[in-house]
Amino acid sequence: MEIPVINFDELHGEGREKTMALLHQACEQWGFYLVENHGIDKKLMEKVKQLVNSYYDENLKQRFYESEIAKSLKNKDNTSEIDWESTFFIWHRPTSNINEIPNLSEDLRKTMDEYIAELIKLSEKLSELMCENLGLEKTSLKDAFSGSKGPSVGTKVAKYPACPHPELVRGLREHTDAGGVILLLQDDQVPGLEFLKDGEWVQIPPSKNNTIFVNIGDQVEVLSNGRYKSVLHRVMPNKYGSRLSIATFYNPAGDALISPASRLLYPTQYRFQDYLQFYSATKFSAKGPRFEAMKTMANGQIA
Repeated sequence: MEIPVINFDELHGEGREKTMALLHQACEQWGFYLVENHGIDKKLMEKVKQLVNSYYDENLKQRFYESEIAKSLKNKDNTSEIDWESTFFIWHRPTSNINEIPNLSEDLRKTMDEYIAELIKLSEKLSELMCENLGLEKTSLKDAFSGSKGPSVGTKVAKYPACPHPELVRGLREHTDAGGVILLLQDDQVPGLEFLKDGEWVQIPPSKNNTIFVNIGDQVEVLSNGRYKSVLHRVMPNKYGSRLSIATFYNPAGDALISPASRLLYPTQYRFQDYLQFYSATKFSAKGPRFEAMKTMANGQIA
């Protein structure tokens, strides 16, 4: 099963229509896809991974293997409610907590901030492309996410340590993501991420050449009125390798009011006789404008 790959280089030439169609299909039928030639400096991405790996080795690795999670697995206790992961979370927007995280080097702080600035640009470009495919104004998703202070952006930094009994535990249990658009910079060697597609678990291979893996969260499913899907995914632990995951969430603000985009909704609360009257004059025309007209009629306002 081949994961959709969106090549950003194809958005600026003759391949744009085909690439937009592929993106639309990926959002509707898969809920996830890969982005290549995204424009983010690959040396910067490599530096982020190298610095995060060093931070984990120096500050978190020993603590994890001494944790209650590790002890539970060693004792073969009930592990159905635990996740075999070592994580910390960085908030970027609307305010940052990066200076509050213990023992982060100045180099890691600056490098992460530089990477996130580029990733936000990519998030907003992807949101514009999705809106275009849905027939919405290109800023519709960003506007819906903005609340009073703009969209919320944060990064879950995770290591999935080598696990002595991978058959007893999940790296991360099955779930969908609560937010909007998730952009993942992941390990280029160790696998483990899996997404559910048509009832089967699809293994997401390690990212080569710093491609970015993107998946859709619950709020995009709501805003698209179910057209674009958030899907179940999980992380399986590995006995021989430690997997890196740097997942950045482009989410609604906490006070954002979320609802399906009105343009994507069917008309409601109208009388059938009114529809028939309008239908008689537009029977041989496209039904979309007819539905929009019924919205206007039902709402008593201009759509």
